[in-house]
Amino acid sequence: MRISRDKLNKLAHTVADTLAEMNEVGFNEDRNTIRQEARKALEVLLSDEAKIDAAARNKISSQRKIILEGTQEWEILYRKYYNDEVKRLGI
Repeated sequence: MRISRDKLNKLAHTVADTLAEMNEVGFNEDRNTIRQEARKALEVLLSDEAKIDAAARNKISSQRKIILEGTQEWEILYRKYYNDEVKRLGI
C-alpha cells in the first residue's frame, strides 16, 4: 500500500509526539531526529510490505490455472502466499 509522503510524515510526527508524552520514554536525541527515524522505519516497513505483496501476487499469477483477482480462491491463495512470505522473511 502506497502512502503519500505527507501522510507518512504526519504518522511519524504522531509517533514522536506520542512517545514524548509517555513518562516511561526519554529521548537521547531531539524530537526531530526521533521523527526522522520513525519515518525511516515506516518507509522500510512499507517497502517490505510491497515486496511481500508483489511476491504473493507473482505466485498466484504463475499458477497454471488462471485465477481472477477478487475471487474467493484468489483471496485464499493471496493470504496463504502472503503469510508464507512473511514467515520466510522472519517478520
